[in-house]
Amino acid sequence: MADAEVIRIDERTRGAAPRDLAACRGTTAAGRPCRNPAVAGSDYCRVHLREDPRTRHPSQARSSVPKPSEALAPATDDLTRILDFLKRRLSGDYPIDDFGYDAELSREVLLPLVKPLYERYFRVRTLGIERIPAEGPALLVGNHSGTIPLDAVMVQYAVASEHASRRIVRNIAADLALKLPLIGPLARKAGNALACEEDAAELLARGELVGVFPEGFKGVGKGWRERYRLQRFGRGGFIEVALRTKTPIIPVAIVGAEEAYPMIANAKFLAQTLGFPYFPVTPTFPLLGPLGLLPLPSRWLIEFGEPIPMDDYPDDAAEDSMLVFDLADSIRDTIQQMLFKNVAARGPAFF
Repeated sequence: MADAEVIRIDERTRGAAPRDLAACRGTTAAGRPCRNPAVAGSDYCRVHLREDPRTRHPSQARSSVPKPSEALAPATDDLTRILDFLKRRLSGDYPIDDFGYDAELSREVLLPLVKPLYERYFRVRTLGIERIPAEGPALLVGNHSGTIPLDAVMVQYAVASEHASRRIVRNIAADLALKLPLIGPLARKAGNALACEEDAAELLARGELVGVFPEGFKGVGKGWRERYRLQRFGRGGFIEVALRTKTPIIPVAIVGAEEAYPMIANAKFLAQTLGFPYFPVTPTFPLLGPLGLLPLPSRWLIEFGEPIPMDDYPDDAAEDSMLVFDLADSIRDTIQQMLFKNVAARGPAFF
């Protein structure tokens, strides 16, 4: 095999167009042999003349500015999509399930509204989101805090936007939340369901992700001194549902909600008068009126723990109250340890 030719880079060839592997047999416009783009100059054949960026005519260069039709195409597509969406909404031509979940409204309107709050205001970071199965049922069990239950909304957005399968979490909500004007109907349309075992079991039977917060109002209504300390998990109804449906439980630890609405007092008299489980007093509410309802820009960290299987237990395990209590206490302790670890890992609450 003949030795390969070594091309030296010197002052004459530096900056020239790349050399072809074989000598060019073309001719220039004057009829002379092509000098081949290994040396600078313009005595190239027509092919190499077009390829050399130094001799290319401006009219031959591709413009980086899109044509008017190309620039308008995305905007036209967006406008068409919006008009189609409005037409379907006005005509009622859209599906909702028997729990009131409106998939189109949730994904196209409600979740995008949460995006700036999630990404820029709270700067949420997630850990272990890949532990959520790509399909099939799972019970997400998380801590509840923050005076206003934004934690449930952040968990739902995290899974819908960051999980590989973009799944929707069907959170279980108290009847009080679902009865509130405006908030209640929107909560239903976003996928929330009533906090009862029958609804949770039905959603799991359909292969849904179900989010539960066993602390309930005791969690969201606890004071600042009790931050990141879990309250009782009730009687363990979520454990009974998981055992009966053989559904894995995924512990979820949410850090950041406690600082968003730091509750420094509970005006119990007002709470009883208004029929609320608590009436929060925060550094900004009710002092600043409606403006005090704005959350503080705390930094959030949400961790999804390892799934805990429930299919190894006997069919009648849900009837064993001691087993239910032990499992609930074990999961509570798991989430508590995750909270302690992640509060330290997050660092400063606001910076």
